[in-house]
Amino acid sequence: MNETYDAGAAGDDEARRPARTEGAEAGWHTPVPREHPAAPLLTAEAVRSRCAAVTEFVGSGESALFTWHPDRIAAVADYVAATIKQRYRKLDVPYHSRWRHFESGVPGELVDRWAILCERAGMTGDDQNEERARIGIDLVIPSVLLDAGAGADWRYRDPASDLTLTRSEGLGVASFDLFARGGFSAVPGEPLRADADRLAQIDASTIATAFQVAQHNPLVGLEGRAQLLRRLGEVAAATPAVFGAPARLGNLYDYLKAHAPDGRIEAAFVLRTLLVALGPVWPGRVSIDGVSLGDCWRHDASPDGLVPFHKLTQWLTYSLLEPLEDAGLTVTGLDVLTGLPEYRNGGLLFDFEVMVPRDATFVQVAHTVDEPAIVEWRALTVTGLDLVATAVREALGLKAEAFPLARVLEGGTWAAGRRIAAKRRPGGAPPFAIDSDGTVF
Repeated sequence: MNETYDAGAAGDDEARRPARTEGAEAGWHTPVPREHPAAPLLTAEAVRSRCAAVTEFVGSGESALFTWHPDRIAAVADYVAATIKQRYRKLDVPYHSRWRHFESGVPGELVDRWAILCERAGMTGDDQNEERARIGIDLVIPSVLLDAGAGADWRYRDPASDLTLTRSEGLGVASFDLFARGGFSAVPGEPLRADADRLAQIDASTIATAFQVAQHNPLVGLEGRAQLLRRLGEVAAATPAVFGAPARLGNLYDYLKAHAPDGRIEAAFVLRTLLVALGPVWPGRVSIDGVSLGDCWRHDASPDGLVPFHKLTQWLTYSLLEPLEDAGLTVTGLDVLTGLPEYRNGGLLFDFEVMVPRDATFVQVAHTVDEPAIVEWRALTVTGLDLVATAVREALGLKAEAFPLARVLEGGTWAAGRRIAAKRRPGGAPPFAIDSDGTVF
């Protein structure tokens, strides 16, 4: 950790930001060096290649758990394309990101809570776009970490609109409201920030109060969520090269800008930065030489026996696109990122029988995230989403550059997964249950 910092008076926010380092060649100041044996697994390429190996294993008929039916991708793509046309007649689909949940309102009427918040804070001018990006990053990182499945019985009543929201929308608005009230700030008089000192003090009761948890309104994985935020604070404080000192999450913007020659930065770089800088946040499961691999699981079909997914970290990368672009950076190579293997995307492919469990009782029991069957299902989802994206673009007459995977997911596979679930099961539940501790999905 040899990044330098601007000197300045205590309390001066400019003094707490990392000094600019010109260009990506300035060095990689992160907790996991590139030569570490865990480093190759902390990439989107590793996700795609390992998932392809599992898909080949299932497709060859060797799996005792699933069969693979890529001939049904065309039907999925038609359904997704129809969903996109229904939701976005002009095909002006935004990125799949946490920001969509912040806009949740009644069907057909979005609420731009971010614009309202920025206007109230006097943060709308072009001259404030960089600080606005820092605030956006301050907001979205904790919100994504709080985005694991809420459970079927949880609800959030939005005090501003009196709307009752559920699932990801409810989680998004609840975390937005907590942020807007200064719930992540350690600086008096500056509520719109997320400081490591404050995050490290978050407890389950703080989350329970903010998310309106009660006996009749239970939230799955409450303690796991609080632990994630505390770890986020601890890890950010221990990583000054990326988050500054004292550590603020929004200082990530300055780190990325310093590695963006000519204002351009690769999505793969953003993801890798998050994976190596925030990797210690995730609970220790599989590790290599002391480095936890996060959302990475064992499966014999992978060449090294490991299959990474990095679902929440990729979701976070997608969710950083808008604040980074608002500040004037161009994020390139978006399709290096993969589809997100979770309930809606994976449920869509499962419901269309692209992958079929060999055991007819599979949907009748709850599963754990480390089961080979769940690892297989998620790997098949990643591969299947790439195939669906290609077919959807063909159906819509669009090129990948204009319609990257981030838009296919939003338009898109995630919405189509929810749509088909609502048709097939009461309440739109996923096709099967997975026991979650609030840190994976």
